[in-house]
Amino acid sequence: MPRSVRVKQSYKSKVKSALLPNGYISQRHLAEDLGIAQSTVSNFVNAKPVDYLNFIEISQKLGLDWESIADLQPSGEENEIALDFASQSIPEQTLCATFLEPPEGLVPIGSSFYIPRPPIEQYCYQEIRKPASLIRIKAPRGMGKTSLLTRVIHEAQKQSYATVFIDLELAQQQFLSSSDKFLSWFCGSVGLGLKIPSKLNDYWDLADTLGSCMACKAYFEEYLLPTINKPLVLALDKVDRVFEFPEVYRDFFGLLRALHEEGKRNSIWKQLRLVIVHSSEVYVPMDINQSPFNVGLLVELPEFTPEQVLHLAKVYQLNWSNTEVEELMAMVGGHPFLVRLGLYHIARQNITLTQLLQTAATAVGIYGDHLRWIESILSQQPVLSAAMQEVVNNVSQIKLQSFTRFKLHSMGLVKLYGDEVTSRYELYRQYFYKNNSDKD
Repeated sequence: MPRSVRVKQSYKSKVKSALLPNGYISQRHLAEDLGIAQSTVSNFVNAKPVDYLNFIEISQKLGLDWESIADLQPSGEENEIALDFASQSIPEQTLCATFLEPPEGLVPIGSSFYIPRPPIEQYCYQEIRKPASLIRIKAPRGMGKTSLLTRVIHEAQKQSYATVFIDLELAQQQFLSSSDKFLSWFCGSVGLGLKIPSKLNDYWDLADTLGSCMACKAYFEEYLLPTINKPLVLALDKVDRVFEFPEVYRDFFGLLRALHEEGKRNSIWKQLRLVIVHSSEVYVPMDINQSPFNVGLLVELPEFTPEQVLHLAKVYQLNWSNTEVEELMAMVGGHPFLVRLGLYHIARQNITLTQLLQTAATAVGIYGDHLRWIESILSQQPVLSAAMQEVVNNVSQIKLQSFTRFKLHSMGLVKLYGDEVTSRYELYRQYFYKNNSDKD
């Protein structure tokens, strides 16, 4: 086996086209996700030699079968550095650890670390095939929304639909200052995703007389949809970003609802299928008839079951029984990211399960970054911070005001029991209770 491997020339275009469907808008984003140099990713997609282990890691992230796309015949400079892997005496344990997929970001297509949550995937796949369909995926951070979205996009591509993925976090502040600027950015982003020439200037004059919503609608109806002439799946991730901008969200969400409704009476709009992904509850004031958040298929992602956690532990090559699963879930429940993070570090022998449980709710534990992120969000909203302290200071369920209750729930911090709540995980209860005691 050569130490460096390159992509076969015949698979070069397939490799390049695999970035976006797997959630990577650029080579830089993929490099950052893997923690490797951007030049390594560039060499990979351009069929130049890269390190054998990097080749496999990148292939897995892009949902590609590395053995199928790999040109294993060394030539030229590669002959000089070609090595038999067996001769390097790399311990099997080290090699296994190398191929463990880090629990960061989305889980790529084809990854054995993706845990399906039936029948959710099948419901989404069926819905996306329906004309003028709309799917809403809602769950707190780290529950697997983008991983599911990526699979819905992949299913659409298998149906030969056009697909465009837009991460609203990428909308710069300057484009969120007005509806006109934002909808122009939105139309431009869709056209860019479809890889067709922009004709936005030909339509945006309408914004001065009819408004930017009508200009956007016309651009889709008269140019984008007729040009591609097939179903378009428009996947919008992290739409929570827009909630902060009243003028923008009123027009944008009203437009999405209107375009969805157009599919019931206009054949060209039957081609548009929307997938909207968000974490937060929708508290922004909107006319019920102009909101896209009360129509279509609602998907709320559940936590992993004990059986799913046990299966994932086996994927991480851990010889666990129900006992270990119960101990981990007693601390972090079935939260996909928290479970995977724990299993990953245990599998790499960075920490034992006992050590994890002892340090989990501390700043130096493996969940420290996650806990500090939550703490930073709460610190910006004193009402929520005070409510969370009240929750962790009580061993039984307590009542909170409706807005506060559902806001904490949308952040994944509490469990709902009617109009009462408790801390969602022991991890959160211990951390915020201890922090409050330390302040006292």
